[in-house]
Amino acid sequence: MAKDLTTSEIDRQNILNNSVALPKIKEALGVSALEFDGQFVLTKQMVADFYEVDVRTIERQLTANEDELASNGYKVLTGNALKDFKLRHLTDIDVGQKTKALGIFDFRSFLNIGMLLTTSEKARIVRTRILDIVIATINEKTGGGTKYINRRDRDYLPAAIQEENYHKNLTDAVKDHVDGHKNFKYAQVVDHIYKAVFCEKAKEYRKLLDLSEKDNVRRTLYAEVLKCVSSFENGVAYEITMKAKSLNRNLTITEVGEITKQLAEHPLQEPYVYDARQKMASRDLAFRDVFHGNIAEYLRAVTPEEFDRFIGSKSLDFDAIMELPENQEVLKILKTDNNE
Repeated sequence: MAKDLTTSEIDRQNILNNSVALPKIKEALGVSALEFDGQFVLTKQMVADFYEVDVRTIERQLTANEDELASNGYKVLTGNALKDFKLRHLTDIDVGQKTKALGIFDFRSFLNIGMLLTTSEKARIVRTRILDIVIATINEKTGGGTKYINRRDRDYLPAAIQEENYHKNLTDAVKDHVDGHKNFKYAQVVDHIYKAVFCEKAKEYRKLLDLSEKDNVRRTLYAEVLKCVSSFENGVAYEITMKAKSLNRNLTITEVGEITKQLAEHPLQEPYVYDARQKMASRDLAFRDVFHGNIAEYLRAVTPEEFDRFIGSKSLDFDAIMELPENQEVLKILKTDNNE
């Protein structure tokens, strides 16, 4: 999906929060800057010169996007800080001795304003280069594919093992207490759960992530989403079993759908469903370039900590870990393929 950084604050922030890609972008652009308090900094005039626009264009962007640029590192020096800056760089900048305030950009805010400039050809070229580097960085970290980027998170394996146990409770309940063909009824129940958690049937999710029929949908879910799914699976399994016993008969798929709907509307589930939808919508857009239209309202920028968890220093090489002898039994469990 083509990204227009000039119109999407979430897409801009996802790049500015990507601590793994930023050093590579900085190196690729080769921007000449000043050093102040251990940081890369530029004045408004230096930024205007780089993007080949008038300084008034930069000032208009500062006025229109003040909060965003300030949150990403733009600041105004006054008092002793300005005095110190002048002492170090007066010969490098076009600033008079009587100037009482001076705006400076660090690297993130410098990139940020380049993402906002619609009249600068140089900024357009920079935006294209930035997007290329971000994609290349994620692909490099994930071995060329993001289908299973969720597995690089340290929290994934415990969540997957836990979910497997609750999933068995569901399959047993469906097998013993729900009418219908064993494969069809199971797929229909799973669809009810997926619709409740993230407003998509399994088939819709497969299409968005371009999964094959052999791919297990659950193995692509983030840890937080798996925990929410686990909660639903366990709750639905319990309610199916209890209702079937109270009625002394098997349930219909329609009755199971009502159980799932009631569970989804329970206040106890609300914070877990909200978190699962937000994590899936936001991370899939940032890491997989997948847009979940049904839960678009839950989109937010991915945090620097999340980038670190999935492609940074805290991420794991899941496949290497699973190759260890002590993990072979776990691997067998996770490779179990259920029709979804």
